[in-house]
Amino acid sequence: MAAPTGPAATASSHHLDSALLLNGQKAVTIVHNGTPYRLQATRLGKLILTK
Repeated sequence: MAAPTGPAATASSHHLDSALLLNGQKAVTIVHNGTPYRLQATRLGKLILTK
């Protein structure tokens, strides 16, 4: 059986640590398809993504 290819296979095998995204900050803005989203870390270590 051949391994899956394409965007879905790439997305499922790629991992980023949230510390790399936040880079020491409490929140960052991520632009997806031209729309900004705010990724925020809470005091309890949870993540909140808002539009």
